[in-house]
Amino acid sequence: MLGSVRRTLFGLLSLGVALRAQDAGTSGTASPKRTFKIEDGSFVQDGRPMRIFSGSVHYWRVPAGYWEHRLSMLQHMGLNTVETYVPWFLHEPAPGNFTTAGDLDVVGFLTVAHKLGLNVILRPGPYICAEVDFGGLPSWLLQQPDLQIRSSHEGYLAAVDRYFDWLVPLIAPLQYSLGGPIIAVQVENEYGKYGKDTAYLRHLQQKLVGGGVAELLFTCDFASADELADGALPGVLQAVN
Repeated sequence: MLGSVRRTLFGLLSLGVALRAQDAGTSGTASPKRTFKIEDGSFVQDGRPMRIFSGSVHYWRVPAGYWEHRLSMLQHMGLNTVETYVPWFLHEPAPGNFTTAGDLDVVGFLTVAHKLGLNVILRPGPYICAEVDFGGLPSWLLQQPDLQIRSSHEGYLAAVDRYFDWLVPLIAPLQYSLGGPIIAVQVENEYGKYGKDTAYLRHLQQKLVGGGVAELLFTCDFASADELADGALPGVLQAVN
């Protein structure tokens, strides 16, 4: 009897040693890389085909205390993705004066979405429409009478660059490939309805990529052949409203 107990204890101890050795051997193993991309005309997330079922929640229109509730409601509808605009005019109410206070805590909102397991499509503008005055552009831009918005005009690009230089470092660490929720980022918004300055769109793309955005980029326009052509960028996914 005593020998049997000893053999059992020895077996358990041996098993414990083996498991600890196994843990030690695998603890340094890198986690599988998170990916979101397009393959053969389909979205593929972590190697598996997926469909995006998305709804909009504009964090700056919802009190921060209700973000988790609203996103949970979206999730209970069967959606797997939330999209949101980033309102330049609220985040930079005066030139060079940026804020993420209160309901403007964009990182906090993205963190809540991530906690719930939602993907995020981010639409940073600079023009967002969103049924707000001036399409979400700051009104102080109008203080420069010769400034040409949504174009390659030097004064406008200088303001956009300052905004993106502030925003992109905030959102880049929250990309899907880095463990965050952001799977895609939009370049401008419905630009084909406004202009055809491809150099301007290319500049925005370069600012995003240069700031570290490596996830899927896309444009979005109305279903008109001319508007889709004017709002397109080579190599960038085109989406239709």
